[in-house]
Amino acid sequence: MGAAVAAQEVREAFAGLYGAEPDGVWAAPGRVNLIGEHTDYNDGFVMPFALPHQALAAVSRREDGRLRLHSSDIEGGVVELRLDDLAPESDENWTAYPAGVVWALREAGHPVTGADIHLTSTVPTGAGLSSSAAIEVVVALALNDLYALGLAGWQLARLCQRAENVYVGAPTGIMDQTASACCEEGHALFLDTRDLSQKQIPLDLAAEGMRLLVVDTQVKHSHSTGEYGKRREGCEKGAALLGVDALRDVPYADLDAALARLGDEEEVRRLVRHVVTEDARVERMVALLEAGDTRAVGPVLTEGHASLRDDFRVSCPELDLVVDTAVAHGALGARMTGGGFGGSAIVLTDAAEVDTLTKAIEEAFAAAGHTAPRVFEAVPSPGARRLI
Repeated sequence: MGAAVAAQEVREAFAGLYGAEPDGVWAAPGRVNLIGEHTDYNDGFVMPFALPHQALAAVSRREDGRLRLHSSDIEGGVVELRLDDLAPESDENWTAYPAGVVWALREAGHPVTGADIHLTSTVPTGAGLSSSAAIEVVVALALNDLYALGLAGWQLARLCQRAENVYVGAPTGIMDQTASACCEEGHALFLDTRDLSQKQIPLDLAAEGMRLLVVDTQVKHSHSTGEYGKRREGCEKGAALLGVDALRDVPYADLDAALARLGDEEEVRRLVRHVVTEDARVERMVALLEAGDTRAVGPVLTEGHASLRDDFRVSCPELDLVVDTAVAHGALGARMTGGGFGGSAIVLTDAAEVDTLTKAIEEAFAAAGHTAPRVFEAVPSPGARRLI
């Protein structure tokens, strides 16, 4: 479905719900992370790009301190909230994501007086593709426009991250929201999560006869669960033991010495090793792409998966099966993407091998008794924008 058709459908649904046309329709994409996993909350480097899958929001202003929310993807009617009642971790439903954005904007002093919002999304939920960030960013962008707040994309991302960290209670980094807000079509986003400096890196795999597949394992994950928080706490402990502000400050060349200083803190050692080597992999990826040596990024992906599996320990049997099967059947490289514990893997392959690899992965899942995976091509797509 084209963006114009989808926008019109959302517009019409809004009118049916609220009895009036919306003030506008906005879109914000999900993302896939090419490289740089669990580095964002360590002040490190990441390299996501936007997917064609997106959240759409039809929105109108209100002046009465009320927020009305509806999603075509969730059973139930319109949910009405009072802005003055919004409070962190008071909502365990889907409405916490858009309501959290409104709360974060108001807490930062922005004069948001209410809204009617109708949402729909094609970003797979629980697949490690940032469905929640897409919802947050599309609401933030709409309110930024409607209330003429004048906030830049990176500022909206910061507010959306605060909504997810404080209001929802999920300890995520800044990557997902920044990717949704700031990515550009045909590019990957090289982002320094410490100072939020950005560089758009051209990524046109099709022109070089390659494809990047996303394999959604259908294993759902949740960032709010304890394992994600444990990894973050372990990274912070490692930084404290090493006397640095964040693990980003441990030079790759000094990694062995740093690990030796951690002594018998074996779990912390593993976390530190992953973050420091992963930051180095992001920088290698940028150098390879800028040099036009795109095929050489494949082994970097596979190396990253081994680090996530063995050191950070956030993989799962289904993700490992995707990677092992893909590499065994001639993929250029593969790795899990996203926070882990389920979700998706990415596979870099020659275009001619897409069908062969897809069939091999599907057959491997069937033989293992797993739910059939969903496989689709990832094409670097536009970031958040107004459609109507």
